Amino acid sequence: MAEEQGAEGAFEQLTNGADETPQAGIISQYVKDLSFENPNAPAVYQWQGQPQIAVDFNIGATQLNDEIHEVSLKIEVRSTFDGQTAFVVDLLYAGLVGMRNVPQEQVQPFLLAEAPRILFPFARQIVNHTVQDGGFPPLLLEPIDFGALFMQRMAQHLADQGGVTADEIGGEA
Repeated sequence: MAEEQGAEGAFEQLTNGADETPQAGIISQYVKDLSFENPNAPAVYQWQGQPQIAVDFNIGATQLNDEIHEVSLKIEVRSTFDGQTAFVVDLLYAGLVGMRNVPQEQVQPFLLAEAPRILFPFARQIVNHTVQDGGFPPLLLEPIDFGALFMQRMAQHLADQGGVTADEIGGEA
């Protein structure tokens, strides 16, 4: 059939069973580490007023083999009131990402922008439930634009390197 259309190479590709279609997705996700501290209980439940909430996060990616990477979100939430700690949540949430036939220039954007975007709602829910289970009001973390963060990081890296091309750090210009 493909030979009739003059695409002799296409016929050979179709019959050898090789699938060259780029594929990427989350295989599984899990909590690697979760810690909750409530150092001033029970006095903390008597405090009146609005606490200060500080949120820090970090994204990591580790290649496990040719087709599987682990992407991790490290989220730390610290609530303080008048210089005293109300609570601290430390979460390391991760997912296994399968990637096959993905062009090299698209690997890092997927691992550091798209995969965290997929994982974040689940990590956000775990933080919320942990805070509530600790006896505090619900805490819904604001959505994060991981794509914009990746682009900022890439631009900063380019500026720091003084003209390094985007291909050298795995992104597009």
